Amino acid sequence: MARDGQRVASASRDRTVKVWDAGTGQETLTFTGHNGLVWAVAFSPDGKWLASAGASDADFSVKVWDASNGRELMTLLGHNNWVFGLAFSPDGKRLASAGINGTVKVWDAQPRSEARTPEAKTR
Repeated sequence: MARDGQRVASASRDRTVKVWDAGTGQETLTFTGHNGLVWAVAFSPDGKWLASAGASDADFSVKVWDASNGRELMTLLGHNNWVFGLAFSPDGKRLASAGINGTVKVWDAQPRSEARTPEAKTR
């Protein structure tokens, strides 16, 4: 859900990301561009961007979209397995993505490059 409480995003097996009006339940946008099922979505703190993550053998990508119109802004590549988790930093300057194999990648939102890949911690 976007911080403003007005929009909800969903990931889908049909390779799409959808944005819904939280008040009416109506679909407002559909984003296409993943090559496989989409597992995770996250709004940036200001609600301007929406990130989505692929989780299929055909797609290990993280995509960032303009949340107002569905335009793809960037594709982040670097995972070698399914991506199951996404989170923006509170200031919106970084995006973290988590893979099924325990990897976590932290990306700079600007410039658009991988910032660092921390060691995965398991318990």
